[in-house]
Amino acid sequence: MYAAVDLGSNSFRLHIGEPIAGQIHIVRTARDPIRLAAGLGPDNALREDAVETALQTLRDFSAILRQYRLAAVRVVATNTMRVASNADAVLPRMEEAIGYPIEIISGEEEGRLIYMGVARALGRRSERRLVIDIGGGSTEVIAAHGDDIHLVESFSIGTHPQSATYFQGGHVSADAFETAVNAARARVEDLADQYRRHGWDAVYGSSGTMRAINEVISRNRLGDGTMSLPSLFALRDKLIELGHVDAFDLPGVKRERVIVMTGGLSILIGVMQELSVPAMTAINAGLRLGVLSDLELRANRHDRRDLAIQDCMRRFGVDTQRATRTAAIAKKLFDKLAPQDDTVVHHLLRSAMLHEVGQAISHTGAHKHASYIVEHADLPGFTARELRLMSLIVLGQKGNLRKVREVLGVPDLAKAVLALRLAAVFMHARVDADVDAVRVRMKGRIDVETPRGWLRQHPTVAAWFEKEAAAWSDVGVPFSVTT
Repeated sequence: MYAAVDLGSNSFRLHIGEPIAGQIHIVRTARDPIRLAAGLGPDNALREDAVETALQTLRDFSAILRQYRLAAVRVVATNTMRVASNADAVLPRMEEAIGYPIEIISGEEEGRLIYMGVARALGRRSERRLVIDIGGGSTEVIAAHGDDIHLVESFSIGTHPQSATYFQGGHVSADAFETAVNAARARVEDLADQYRRHGWDAVYGSSGTMRAINEVISRNRLGDGTMSLPSLFALRDKLIELGHVDAFDLPGVKRERVIVMTGGLSILIGVMQELSVPAMTAINAGLRLGVLSDLELRANRHDRRDLAIQDCMRRFGVDTQRATRTAAIAKKLFDKLAPQDDTVVHHLLRSAMLHEVGQAISHTGAHKHASYIVEHADLPGFTARELRLMSLIVLGQKGNLRKVREVLGVPDLAKAVLALRLAAVFMHARVDADVDAVRVRMKGRIDVETPRGWLRQHPTVAAWFEKEAAAWSDVGVPFSVTT
């Protein structure tokens, strides 16, 4: 079984799922509508009361997770944690409360995971789809064909800021609603043509807000009773007629969620009008099912991160043969260094495959360009932490080591930097076949031992070793070569 925890801007949610016969069966769920986005102050810092509420929910979730034997757990945080100015200070407390690392995922990664969940629930691989997910802090719009995502965008418009800005105090008027809808349209209009050109056979809404709107419309037979624009207008008119969210008493939505639904409705109408979507279908699938599906894929060695590396290499014209040779040499050297953390080798190998990606910009300072690309490129499946770590390994492939001091303090990461530096040297010198004969150790100092006569066979390596000795000495690590 796998567990997915979604730290959303409106609610924290937990799913525990078990893959059976190609489907993921949900065996346990939990939800707490803590409204984290409402805890952001004027400076975008989370207030302490909001943090304490979040910590208590995470402790409760931790207790649930401990009841199951889980193969993997993934905790993802979305827009509110992306924008919180004190996220770096809050995150360790949250991780301690739940007992697992928390990934603050990008909006684009959130969109991809949402779509993975929708695609997993629907099947229908020949269908062209548009998926809209309106969350508490952002709205994701994804255009795809079957399992293949063609366009994904995260728009910084969500139910909380929409409600707080245009429906202050719960008051709803025709003018306020029109202004709110136009604000939503303005956010998506730049990309509307791209979505329309992609086209679709069906449109789905995947968020809890979508399902709440659908429930109210269908149970109260508003409009035609479906998620069509006329039905959305009928719900809008009902809210305007009542004038305040507290007066809304139609079945299908809890009273405390009416304000969330109102903000979401204004976004949905705006997005559908701008994209020329006449109707859509609400679906009970999205981010959490996508996270569970991704965990299952990783367990079965179908890791999206490796596909992202290959795509990035194609995008920037990386020489696949050189990259593969470098990665193979780095792996041999890293094994010789006897690392303790098995996960670091994956960071090293992926860094090695991308270590020359910066040459697409300039050969001068290519390692610096490569480091920037790795950290900031859109690489599906990677967390911000992983990309930062890989970017530092790539940056450390040559030159001054002081710029990567933060990873040199972690023994296995220091070994990864050393392995990539030597691998790049050996790849350029074409000594692939002779790497097995080289011994290398790193424990407070670096000792490289080569067979007698080896350096005479590879004279350029000797010059590189002198540069390496100077570079490592500059950060207080002795580097010696013996035969």
